[in-house]
Amino acid sequence: MLVQSRVRDAGGTRVILIALAFGLALIASVGFASACAIHDAVHDVRQATGLSCH
Repeated sequence: MLVQSRVRDAGGTRVILIALAFGLALIASVGFASACAIHDAVHDVRQATGLSCH
């Protein structure tokens, strides 16, 4: 007789919850930021990586 036990992977659930929290924080922080602040942040990142913006 073969007995199988099921072990739940708690690591996968933790990763999903962390990704969900990060995504919600990102949406909330960008959602409340002004358009000028978002443009300046993206512009600075593009300049720092060597890409031209405009």
